[in-house]
Amino acid sequence: MSSQFQVSGSEFQELQARLSSVTAAQVTQALTESTCTFTDLVALLSPAAEYFLPQMAARSRELTAMRFGRTTQIYAPLYLSSFCVNRCAYCGFAADNKIPRRKLTVDEAEHEAEILGKRGFQHILLVTGEAPAKAGVDYLEEVALRLKDRFAALSIEVQPLEESDYARLFRAGITAVAVYQETYDRQVYNQVHLSGKKCDYDYRLSTPARAAAAGMRELGIGALLGLADWRCEGLVLGRHLAWLRKHFWQTNFTVSFPRLRPAAGEFEPMVEVSEKNLSQLIFALRIFDPDVGLILSTREEARYRNGMLGLGPTRYSAGSCTAPGGYSSDEHEGEQFSVGDHRSITEVCSVITDKGFDPVCKDWDREFQRMNPART
Repeated sequence: MSSQFQVSGSEFQELQARLSSVTAAQVTQALTESTCTFTDLVALLSPAAEYFLPQMAARSRELTAMRFGRTTQIYAPLYLSSFCVNRCAYCGFAADNKIPRRKLTVDEAEHEAEILGKRGFQHILLVTGEAPAKAGVDYLEEVALRLKDRFAALSIEVQPLEESDYARLFRAGITAVAVYQETYDRQVYNQVHLSGKKCDYDYRLSTPARAAAAGMRELGIGALLGLADWRCEGLVLGRHLAWLRKHFWQTNFTVSFPRLRPAAGEFEPMVEVSEKNLSQLIFALRIFDPDVGLILSTREEARYRNGMLGLGPTRYSAGSCTAPGGYSSDEHEGEQFSVGDHRSITEVCSVITDKGFDPVCKDWDREFQRMNPART
């Protein structure tokens, strides 16, 4: 890579000044442009744009239908380990939280995956806390090799890895990586990450580029909403997405919008992010990048997720449990956070169908990967 994505220490302050100066006329112009520039994104995420949410929703709906049709992809997270060496103030897995810790054996992971497969899931997100000694590359590779021929796609959300490690996991059957910066605000980042390797802001920021360079077919980025100014988070997120598209044009991208949920440690959000705010952020990102996959997880309540169908999000999780071993047991002690939507995949798919959309559990075949090896 010839360069790295950069975020300055003063960027949030500079963006806040730009946001506050946006006029209604600039929002109207942004909604009529055929191509949405970063200046337009500033307008769409500004306080002035709150009065244009119906128009933004309509434009977002139009672009989503144009690029994705009436499909909504369904996936489930599979938590492999709750061990973590980091002390992140907001996370239930933080090292200093007194919760039951567990790491699944490869056989146990296979059993959990079988349960999800029988429920209809074909897209699985493998999740761990960040504890390489407990759930490192060797372990992830073994799990992937065990599961790769049983599912259409395997993704990971684990500790940041080196490019060579991502390439190794790609060869083992992992096709996508999700890694969230948590917050792009450097000052807030330093405030909420108390110890552990995750304290290295720049190493985490460069992780999506390493994964893309390793040949991963898809990258998921995002910010944990509730830590810093959500408007500025959205702007830097959009800039990061545009940078990644420029440098890794062969890669598919997704953006997730996780809002803080109750978890061990009882961390309270540092800023309020309402459903109205979340909607504005989703609409703005869809208008800015019509081709990006937008994820709305079970962190959100069923009522809100139902209402957002067709308006921007293209991927929904369902029947989620955030504790290792949670699918084969009714005991969910040690969850990373509590979910907001407890419906099963059948219930979620039923609502999607009733609203005239098509739930998709498998959108491409494993044979595609065999015919298209990693770009390394």
